Amino acid sequence: MEMERIIKEIERQKNVPNLNFSIKEKTEDFTRKLFYTLFDRQTEVANNIMELGKDFEVLAKLVCWEPGSPCQDIWKDYLQKLPEILEKLNYDARAIAENDPAANSVEEVYLSYPGFFAIAVYRLSHEFYKFGLPLVPRLMTECAHRLTGTDINPGAKIGNSFFIDHATGVVIGETAIIEDNVKIYQGVTLGALYVDSSLKNIKRHPTIKSNVTIYANATILGGETVIGENSIIGGNVWLTKSVPANSMVSHQPQISIKNTVNE
Repeated sequence: MEMERIIKEIERQKNVPNLNFSIKEKTEDFTRKLFYTLFDRQTEVANNIMELGKDFEVLAKLVCWEPGSPCQDIWKDYLQKLPEILEKLNYDARAIAENDPAANSVEEVYLSYPGFFAIAVYRLSHEFYKFGLPLVPRLMTECAHRLTGTDINPGAKIGNSFFIDHATGVVIGETAIIEDNVKIYQGVTLGALYVDSSLKNIKRHPTIKSNVTIYANATILGGETVIGENSIIGGNVWLTKSVPANSMVSHQPQISIKNTVNE
């Protein structure tokens, strides 16, 4: 029968042995529970930590299919890092509340700012990335990407008091380095000059030094590109070369204004 042929053909082509979409769903649930454990005053910490440990054990068994994958004891080591991660995130929230005139309270930042949520999930996933846990860190940041429109690779290195305003459309690549007190706006891309598998494990995304502000829709590309301390990068700027400290870089569009009313 035609239906039997179709079924057999589909089954034949489902040939990725470890592709299990429950990994994605369980990671999203794990990320949400972790966020609530750290921030929600109504969530009891001790019980949730125990539940998270059990959830992580299930996840680890699903994603560590390669022989020798470093999944054993990661959770215990990760727990040791959580207070430090939370301290950094509290600095991030305060930086947003203190810099954004639209923020009426730090509670508003935690509850409603997509930039803060994206940064929080990045910081929580980054430690898993450093431990070498496969797949889960990327799925955590992809969860934030889907919810906020902000794509931060868990491999990026980001310093203290980071502020993403509006957040939508921000892209931060795997080997990007962002130092302390950096502010970026919507649509900013910290990317590679080009994509090629030969660049794996090579720095291909820019370095942003401390106290830099990058305005909306700026694009900064390349692993050797460094934006010096205290610089301001204007909106819509396209950069593939380094900028010295204390610079102001702007894009000058040609704008034509025509009066359409006949006099």
